[in-house]
Amino acid sequence: MILALVVLSVIVLFHEFGHFLLARLNGITVVEFSLGFGPRLLSHVSKKSGTRYSWKLFPFGGSCAMLGEFGDEEGENDPEDGSGVSFFSRSPAARMSVVAAGPVFNFILAFVFAMVIVSWSGYDPARIQEVTPGQAADAAGLKAGDVITKIGGRRVMIARDVVLKMLVNGNRDITVQYDRMDGETGKWESHEAFLDADLFTLQNGRYLTGIQFSGYESLGFNIPKIIKYGAAEVRYAVLTVVDSLKELVKGRISADDIAGPVRIVSIIDDTVDQVRPYGLVTVFMNILNLMVMFSANLGVMNLLPFPALDGGRLVFLAYELAAKKPVDQRIEGAVNMAGMALLMAFMVFVLLNDVRFLM
Repeated sequence: MILALVVLSVIVLFHEFGHFLLARLNGITVVEFSLGFGPRLLSHVSKKSGTRYSWKLFPFGGSCAMLGEFGDEEGENDPEDGSGVSFFSRSPAARMSVVAAGPVFNFILAFVFAMVIVSWSGYDPARIQEVTPGQAADAAGLKAGDVITKIGGRRVMIARDVVLKMLVNGNRDITVQYDRMDGETGKWESHEAFLDADLFTLQNGRYLTGIQFSGYESLGFNIPKIIKYGAAEVRYAVLTVVDSLKELVKGRISADDIAGPVRIVSIIDDTVDQVRPYGLVTVFMNILNLMVMFSANLGVMNLLPFPALDGGRLVFLAYELAAKKPVDQRIEGAVNMAGMALLMAFMVFVLLNDVRFLM
């Protein structure tokens, strides 16, 4: 439980720090910066900035409340000389930078952790080690040593990109682009293959093509490659979230596949139990791997164009920037209130679903 709270707190705090930092850089007065929601447990008001820093009862969340943003309900922290600067007094572009900073900082956090992970564990190249005779890949002419560069039109950076695409592709034909070294010239040549779905093998709910990859390879201290494959890890995490959302909309994902805070605690607990025999460093790296996934998840979800989320606010600000006039505050307030109500209802559903799943 403590470890889960630390993991979630770091991710949420870094998200809110993004809002906080860009607000301060744009001269906007931050009324309160808090971890969690509900009643305050600890609180301190900075004499220099007037910002209240709070730790609240329920740690699953956080906020960076700026002057004027929510009707200034914390107005007592506004400097007495009236020097506070409202969020709405800044240009639409400045406000967009503040709103977008939270999700962007989540991607930055995921990227930093991903670089630590790949520098330790290496990366999984999309190079084929073996092709099972008689299956789709073999029939398409793929061979050991080939390196897959695209599948279904999607660029491939690591082997898990192929696995992810096949998970959402299901039992449908798919094209694969790959590079193969010419035995005579020693040069890499690009080829394309067609994988016939009739030759896929169904195993544990997954359709297999007969491809086995070569496994993980060390990057050593190659900084450019660490940066490249750190970015590949974040890209994979983002694509996992995006593909999962698409599958959810299509009805291919059930309620059992949706995890909330309670299940996240269980996931972290199970992960630690499984890798503890391999030592503290392995435990730490696996926790970092989960944090990459969770942080990227939070970044993507917050960018969805849904009212009350950062993405929804960006839509209103983009309209204001394009139309040269803001959306009527009553309309925006009503839409955000409705969005918040739906989000709270969804949170209750996820919480109850977590409890039901774990019972």
